[in-house]
Amino acid sequence: IRHAQAAQDWNRAARLLSDQWLGLYLDGQAATAHELLQGFPAHVAADAELTALRAADELNRGSLDEAERHLALATEELAPRTAHERASGAPRGEREARRTAPSSFTVDWRGRFQVELAILRMFLARQRGDLPAVAEETQRLLSRPADAGQLTRDADLRAVSLISLGVAEMRAAQSEQAEQHLKQGVAQARRIGRPYLELTGLTHLVPPGVVPSHRRGERRSRQAIELAERHGWSDEPITGVACTHLASALTIQGRLDEAEPWLDRAQRTFQAEVEPAAGMTLHWARGGIAMARGRHQEALAAFRAGGQLAKLLVTAQADAARMRASELQALVRLGESAGVEAALAAMDPSGRATGEMCIVLAELGLAKGDPRAATAALAPVTDRGFISGVHPIWVIEALLLAVIAYDAIGDGAAAGHVLERVLDLVGPEAALLPFLLHPAPGLLERHARHCAAHAALIVSILDVLGRGRKPEAPPGEQGHLLEPLSKGEIRVLRYLPTSLSVPEIADELYLSENTVRTHTRHIYRKLGAHRRRDAVERARVLDLLAPSPRGR
Repeated sequence: IRHAQAAQDWNRAARLLSDQWLGLYLDGQAATAHELLQGFPAHVAADAELTALRAADELNRGSLDEAERHLALATEELAPRTAHERASGAPRGEREARRTAPSSFTVDWRGRFQVELAILRMFLARQRGDLPAVAEETQRLLSRPADAGQLTRDADLRAVSLISLGVAEMRAAQSEQAEQHLKQGVAQARRIGRPYLELTGLTHLVPPGVVPSHRRGERRSRQAIELAERHGWSDEPITGVACTHLASALTIQGRLDEAEPWLDRAQRTFQAEVEPAAGMTLHWARGGIAMARGRHQEALAAFRAGGQLAKLLVTAQADAARMRASELQALVRLGESAGVEAALAAMDPSGRATGEMCIVLAELGLAKGDPRAATAALAPVTDRGFISGVHPIWVIEALLLAVIAYDAIGDGAAAGHVLERVLDLVGPEAALLPFLLHPAPGLLERHARHCAAHAALIVSILDVLGRGRKPEAPPGEQGHLLEPLSKGEIRVLRYLPTSLSVPEIADELYLSENTVRTHTRHIYRKLGAHRRRDAVERARVLDLLAPSPRGR
């Protein structure tokens, strides 16, 4: 291509670049394609193929409107010629007549160019989250008759079509179909030796919003990042998307310290406008971490930035509503209750009745010291257990707010019952972010007796809340103990506030009963206690366990 450009054989250079651009894209060499495209002078800019390639270039740079404009121009340049030829039988124009060499992908220039335009329409629709358009273009590409002379081209098209369809389906929360198509696309990419395309598929093989998938999503994101690093693509935008998905999974699990460096890395490697769906995920995770740490102004800015990106997507109404709800929650915490009430009043009834807005209303009620208003707002969730279309992490948050509200009005039985439902939903995947957003001191300890089956999970939650970390500090930092606690003793100590018996604690920790009893005796001695209750109270005084609930 560079030789043709040096010889100013612009038609040949344009044809060669048009033939090769998809391969460059599939190999992660979009920057090379951009450089080559810049090598054409202005007077050949009207070339239909170059116009199409400019659409691809704008897509890679995140200029979706410009990409659509160039794509429309390329399509228009093809269509009138076809109509004219059908009407008059006139020969091709002089520029087309010079296309004598067969394409490396197909001998039919027109058919090849139509395929090129279909691919670009598919990419544009994918970045905009327009699943129906992606499905239409994918069907058009996959239903093409196979060309025995172009097996490589057909294999590429099948892989990229399946992955594009899977990405759009995943963003539309059709995770089962998405997994099937993405796995097929990844397998095809491996077979044809396209590791960058494989990376693209793996990066998006992370179902959003499905609680049982968070740890699976973490594993898959790490797998994608490892693949990228193995090929030297650590700073590629697609790797930044994988880092974003990993950070989101870690954030939902409450592992905020681990999540933040991945978000920083993601922000360095991709522009949110290029991948607006991933950009929304990045801003949501940023806002969630800031909210959990009490940085509400920072959270507000993140949620508003995510809401702006939602405007770039065709099917982002649900995501936009969630960002708006998060923004209102941040405003409640900033003391802007009047503004939030005004915003809610301005909504139509259907918008105000969504699950996300139920949570906003509940936060508003609790902030105003009206827990009964909070329980009333959450009735759709507590009575029916789920609202169609609501992100599962929001269901957990809604139920946790209901627990807090019931606890505040003194209805311990209702609080304990709903807390069991919360812990059932949290499950072994440990979707613990809601507990960080609404820590409610002493809540878990007060109602732990209702949730004996979840004792180990309660201990994990307390750890995440930072209440169980201090015992891990060096012995000199453990307060006025008679003797530092060992790691084994610390593990047993965390179970003493629960109602579990010694055999049950042994089962939870995979220890023998004798070992648990030995650790317990040592804990009593080191704390200067003679009974389990005394040991727990003493540990609380030393800040080794969560403080004793008071005044609630």
